[in-house]
Amino acid sequence: MDNQKDFFKPDEIRALANSFQQSRILLTAVELDLFTILDKHMLTSAEVAKQINTNERATDRLMNALVGLGFIRKLKNKFYNVEHSTQYLVKGKPEFMGGLFHSIGLWDAWSSLTEAVQAGKSVNKNLHSNSRIDWLESFIGAMHYRGVKEAKLTSMMLDLTNVNRMLDLGGGSGVFSIEFIKKNPNIKSVVFDLPEVIPITQRYVESENLGPNFSFIGGNYLTDLFPGDYDLIFLSAIVHINSLDENKKLIKKCFDALKPNGHIVIKDWIMSNDRVEPVGGAYFALNMLVGTESGDTYTESEMKDWFNAAGIIKIERKDTGFGSSLLIGYKN
Repeated sequence: MDNQKDFFKPDEIRALANSFQQSRILLTAVELDLFTILDKHMLTSAEVAKQINTNERATDRLMNALVGLGFIRKLKNKFYNVEHSTQYLVKGKPEFMGGLFHSIGLWDAWSSLTEAVQAGKSVNKNLHSNSRIDWLESFIGAMHYRGVKEAKLTSMMLDLTNVNRMLDLGGGSGVFSIEFIKKNPNIKSVVFDLPEVIPITQRYVESENLGPNFSFIGGNYLTDLFPGDYDLIFLSAIVHINSLDENKKLIKKCFDALKPNGHIVIKDWIMSNDRVEPVGGAYFALNMLVGTESGDTYTESEMKDWFNAAGIIKIERKDTGFGSSLLIGYKN
């Protein structure tokens, strides 16, 4: 089984139980923009504290811990970034991991895991605060950062030859549509997402100079219709947000909006029947428990049931190699 150990020693159990400390040290440094302050500079902790408006002694202790983790170095009481911190953790750099701000947002939700398991649902009081622009920006940024490489690989795994019009459902930054269009410039993509997400999507599209290939619809995919006929309807990281019954209804709506010979692609975790593998999907099911009203990760048989109920018989699975898989349903 993926990453499963047969036996843990006490020190390994203790290390795992305390690993949250290392995570929090890194996330706090990112949240305080500490690595950006240190970029191309050697500064004392007092100088850093003054710039980020924090307590001098506490900042020194945080930076000493970051030295221990290998993110910064200390020489004659001055600190400086190591190479990977400069490359990935400094704002404005091409490979800046802005998605870590989403991890900061997840921290509070995961802190309520015990209560969520007891209640059988999320107890996160901020569950409906997603309209906050700062939260959305960091979330969409995280999904885009991870999605660039995934979208390139996915575009090579799908036959996009006869796709002229596609619906990117819950498309976020539009990262998958962008890569699909790069492979087939004839594609016109309609990105459907929440009204507050669409302006963010438009900025990503404009940065790629692909505006003529895109149109946008703001709405709720569970309650609103999808006007028009599509050759491809793409759902990346969507079904895990919804309940089993919501997904059944959603796939039927997609089927009704699909042209003959069109196809629906679900890109998500696809779980084994015992829901243990892949292990990343098992972890992610808990992420949905603490962060959504009724989300989960689903098995291949459950997803096939959605397709079958909608009227799709021909179904194909492709494993991507980066955790999630593709389940493709073809409309005859």
